Amino acid sequence: MKILYLSLVFGVVTFTTSCKKEKSEPNEPYKIAKPSATDGTIYALDINESVVNWSGSKPGGKHTGIIKLKEGFITLKDTVITSGRFFMDMNTITVTDLKPEDGKTDLENHLKGLGDKKQKDHFFNVTKYPTSDFKITKVEKAEGNFLIYGNLSIKGITKAVNFPATLTINQKEVTINSDTLTLNRTYFNVKYASKSLFGDLKDKFINDDIKIQVKIRATR
Repeated sequence: MKILYLSLVFGVVTFTTSCKKEKSEPNEPYKIAKPSATDGTIYALDINESVVNWSGSKPGGKHTGIIKLKEGFITLKDTVITSGRFFMDMNTITVTDLKPEDGKTDLENHLKGLGDKKQKDHFFNVTKYPTSDFKITKVEKAEGNFLIYGNLSIKGITKAVNFPATLTINQKEVTINSDTLTLNRTYFNVKYASKSLFGDLKDKFINDDIKIQVKIRATR
């Protein structure tokens, strides 16, 4: 699988992603500006068949989990994806590799910024930033596959990304299965226990890179 990296606009370029804009305001209540019928055929997100898989690691181990999607659409014109947008419900961050007796709930609450007020902004602070979203800007064929370009927004910060994916398109549905992407969480102001930002952590750090894989199904 190809591993892609986000890049900052301040002279840093890693692979083929780029930074477009950055802001620190909280997300507005999620609203989707849906295209009109003249823009093409609209496929609505199937929230039961769409998911974001994630993993994060530290010395000696890693954790895996999912984030559910709450709403979205894909627009097609002449069997070509022309636009799309998907909203992730950050309150659904779930850890899948732990059992309740092993600290599953504690870790989920820490990731969400719930519970201890001192930990609110360690990771995703779902009270202030309840949604993240991805907006498709372009889709191109590449190496027998497809390359999807778009803007990813997490914690009010937006970065331009692209990633390879497998697509299926027919009259009833569109599916997107992405390759595994590697994202640097610090670019989205998720700084807790970052070795690159805090030099005195020794082996108590959490890796900056998180891996995600996206599965989307949208239907007419």
